[in-house]
Amino acid sequence: MPPLNTSPKFAGVSGEMSIEEANKHVVFKLVLTGGPCSGKTTGQARLSSMLEMHGWKVYRVPETANVLLGGGVNFGELNAEQVESFQENLLLTMMAIEKTFFELAHMGNKNCIVICDRGTMDPSAFVDRATWNRIIRKHGLNDVDLRDNRYNQILHLVSAAKGAEKYYTTAGHGTRKETLEEARERDDKASQAWVGHPYIEVIDNSTDFEGKMKRALECVCRKLRIPVDARLQQNSRKIKFLVKSMPDEKVFPPFQDFEVIHDYLISSDPQKLQMRLRKRGQNGHWSYTYTQRQRDSPDDQVIEIKRTINHRDYANYLAQRDPTRLAVFKRRRCFIWNMNSYQLDSYKQPCNPRCEGLIILEVYTNGGDIEKLKPDFLDIVRDVSLDPEYSMYNLAKLDNSPSNVAQTPPNALLMTSSIANANLNRNSLPQAHPAPTSNSPSKRNSASS
Repeated sequence: MPPLNTSPKFAGVSGEMSIEEANKHVVFKLVLTGGPCSGKTTGQARLSSMLEMHGWKVYRVPETANVLLGGGVNFGELNAEQVESFQENLLLTMMAIEKTFFELAHMGNKNCIVICDRGTMDPSAFVDRATWNRIIRKHGLNDVDLRDNRYNQILHLVSAAKGAEKYYTTAGHGTRKETLEEARERDDKASQAWVGHPYIEVIDNSTDFEGKMKRALECVCRKLRIPVDARLQQNSRKIKFLVKSMPDEKVFPPFQDFEVIHDYLISSDPQKLQMRLRKRGQNGHWSYTYTQRQRDSPDDQVIEIKRTINHRDYANYLAQRDPTRLAVFKRRRCFIWNMNSYQLDSYKQPCNPRCEGLIILEVYTNGGDIEKLKPDFLDIVRDVSLDPEYSMYNLAKLDNSPSNVAQTPPNALLMTSSIANANLNRNSLPQAHPAPTSNSPSKRNSASS
């Protein structure tokens, strides 16, 4: 299997995107979603203009629902059977339209972004869970492929009905009829439909509209690793909190649970180059990612390249696992709280003894009061963002380190490397690391609850 292309052409690219091997260019698939009057149309236009100035080919996929609703469909007049039929055909039509643009993007010869006005999970917001499951199973589809594997990034633009009420309007939009309360409900359902995607950004109304658009543009620039105009810089950084214990799931907002497995690969110089694999999935459906982090000197910035790979490439890469690092098994809970997207990782067996009981919460911030980022239903111990002991690379290290960040009992630290290896006998695990059957992931989607 050929190695990841790290030529200068791709060295600045971040985010899980496909590289068209035949024509050697990047294809990035972005979804703009959100409630009514959220700025999607303006955002799409601004993104298109900016990216075209950077030399990218931009395709804009129109909102399929508007095409159908503009043809005389009145959603409020449909009975349950008609609603299911409508959402089923909406999904299939959306996928067919997207396929046209996706194929054009891959057949081109320059870096290309496909901006979708809503995506394949949005129809799930308008039916209950049982109906949605019936629709996707009928066509051999599943949530992991429709949500996680199909698109590289999700941008949820919050409706003006939440925080900018005086600017909410239905004027100039032929199919928009929602009241303020209905718009808020639609916005909630739209965001909940995408909970679980590894790269979802929530753009709220905490600034004026111009600031909102700048934040949206900056999010995409950051993911594409293209130069960001100083006017767009929002100083985004990742915050990691140590969490004392996992509360009852009833206290959480709508969430999605995933099984996640990380494996580090052999590197000739780990101080400069780290490579890892991620397997992430639900209910037997998986996505696979190759990540490369490179820093030529301690003073240089870290360049992170991510690439979605298939199962075959994942299995081949596993042969290059670093024998000095243990596989890292997690249960990842994704949720949105107070307009922020969170990942709550609970480290699982088999694991390094220092990880037993460890729970880490991650969220991105553009600055401000960190205390406001702490969900009130979690018992947060402290901010560990800058503590190297909580780096996953260090947590995976196979040694007898006296440091036990999870505060496990002292006798657990006596476990030797050989015993730890025995607990994680990789030869006894299938090459593709299926998740333990006793801990199948759960999910709770308020679009149906």
